[in-house]
Amino acid sequence: MKKLVAITTLACLAVLASCSRNPIYADRSSEPQTQFDFNGHCATMCRSSLQKYAFENYGPKRFKAWQKKFRAELKDALGVSIIEQQLKGYKPTLEQIDSEDLGFAVRERWQIWTEPDVNIPFIMIRPKTVEGKVPLVITPHGHGKNTEQYAGVYVSPEDSISAVDGQRNMAYLFAQQGFITITPAARGFAGTMIDEDSEDVSCCALLMCRDALVGRTPVGDRVWDIMKILDWALAELPVDENKVIVTGNSGGGTQSVYAGAIDTRISICMPASSFSSYEASIGVQEHCACNYVPGVMNLGDMGDVLGLVAPRPLCLIQGKDDPIFPVEGAKEQFETIRKVYEAAGVPDNCELYIGPEGHRYYFDGADAFVQKHL
Repeated sequence: MKKLVAITTLACLAVLASCSRNPIYADRSSEPQTQFDFNGHCATMCRSSLQKYAFENYGPKRFKAWQKKFRAELKDALGVSIIEQQLKGYKPTLEQIDSEDLGFAVRERWQIWTEPDVNIPFIMIRPKTVEGKVPLVITPHGHGKNTEQYAGVYVSPEDSISAVDGQRNMAYLFAQQGFITITPAARGFAGTMIDEDSEDVSCCALLMCRDALVGRTPVGDRVWDIMKILDWALAELPVDENKVIVTGNSGGGTQSVYAGAIDTRISICMPASSFSSYEASIGVQEHCACNYVPGVMNLGDMGDVLGLVAPRPLCLIQGKDDPIFPVEGAKEQFETIRKVYEAAGVPDNCELYIGPEGHRYYFDGADAFVQKHL
């Protein structure tokens, strides 16, 4: 027992020592506060995070080592490493459900078993004029009852107007340019809810709690689903492996952030309405539970996470009036990204596109970036 206590004490002292070396943590006041401020305390916790892989602590000369170590620990934090260990060598199975002629393309409904007991619905749009290998665009969706909106499937006139005006039908728009597009349902939505007929949009909070028991996260589950879809697409579709694009809005942007960070097969990463500093966005505002990755700020801030995309092209798409992913935090974190891309020797491969409105997708910015880098 004494030996165990000694080991535990040494571990605690090591953590405290690393905290004391962190200048952010060192600024924390030790004076007791007279009144509890919940949001203030949350902000303090963010500022006191360890930021182990903050790029500024590594610098350009250690760029490759920084990425290798950081990516491995990020996969652990997301729970992707656990799934990889449990399903080593697993090959997904698929089933086509139906198809629809759009004139310029065929829109197909499929489902893929990304785990033996998890079948994820997705929509694929295949242009009819495909010759040779073409780009693939995977468009994970955000929070909304209609998980097929990105693919141009609408449940009402109002839904159609919202999608078109907010350019959330990006899979349909990219397909019109001759790309194959895939829009997967996010884990915890549609057919993967605990009760598909529920009036709720998703069961993200419950999924987060149960994932936490086994060291997994909802966003990690969804990244795994994207990776398995990509396994299949690269093996079975006429897809150019050097032209794989992942882009989504809001919750779909969050999936794009982490998928781009850990899966280097993704050629172009374009998260939308999902980029700021952790503190300015999910750290002090009420967000869906699926945005949270336990301990991620002890690894780095969002700019550091997205630095893992380098040297591959990265476009951060933000609205200037987005209330939940503030643009000032995005600008601050983009400075970190800029430094990473300079260290990678490709400063022109990253861009912050700021749209004129709020929390929505900006296809014009995404399309211009894709055309530039393809």
